[in-house]
Amino acid sequence: MTLRGKVALVTGSTSGIGLGVARALAAEGADIMLNGFGDTDQIEKLREGLSKEFSVKVEYDGADLMKPEQVAAIVEKTRTILGSLDILVNNAGIQFVAPIEEFPDAKWDAILALNLSAVFHAMKAAIPGMKAKKWGRIINIASAHGLVASPFKVAYVAAKHGVVGATKVAAIELANDGITVNAICPGWVLTPLVQQQLEDRVQEFSTDLAIETEKLLREKQPMLKFTTPESVGAMSVFLCSDAAETITGSPITIDGGWLAQ
Repeated sequence: MTLRGKVALVTGSTSGIGLGVARALAAEGADIMLNGFGDTDQIEKLREGLSKEFSVKVEYDGADLMKPEQVAAIVEKTRTILGSLDILVNNAGIQFVAPIEEFPDAKWDAILALNLSAVFHAMKAAIPGMKAKKWGRIINIASAHGLVASPFKVAYVAAKHGVVGATKVAAIELANDGITVNAICPGWVLTPLVQQQLEDRVQEFSTDLAIETEKLLREKQPMLKFTTPESVGAMSVFLCSDAAETITGSPITIDGGWLAQ
């Protein structure tokens, strides 16, 4: 397939899953609007590298997605600079771990704002343009925690369950507008953040990386293998294809058997 002529906005795409998705879409010819935090020079190097590698237009906007007006602004900027917005991938997110009775109010508010409310505001801003073109793909990166719970992650689990619910509502509303809306629900994904967590565990428990990797995976997954950002990217590409034109409202798990248990 080809996505040549399509434009994708991928939030939280300067590293990790979002970057994997952005790379996969660019590899199929889509022009990309990157978004996320990080060192300015490194982000510019990333932007230039993607553009040259895949011969597509790549822009960047550092919108703070916790602020609704900036969510709407990055959608409009994507249309203005790149000429359209055909594919919206809501990926940006944060995490915090604590028992409910100790969970900081500010952390709850921040996680709900970025992980859930930003998804709503981005869809709201993007849908009218997609309706006008009678074509669009909205992919919300949820989590296995959008379908099941784990202790000490009340805000993250609540937000990701909300993302799955919002995905279903949007899919129903847009079912006959040429727009599909799906949620990808990964299990353990080997991102730079998870890699750092593993290395920290090696130091804490005086073990090695192989041992800590297996221990981490065994906590949730029968399959002792990480999902990669590239796999999530490949699934995103498939959901943009004609073969997936009737897949909508689906929470699609890529989780090493996590939810099969």
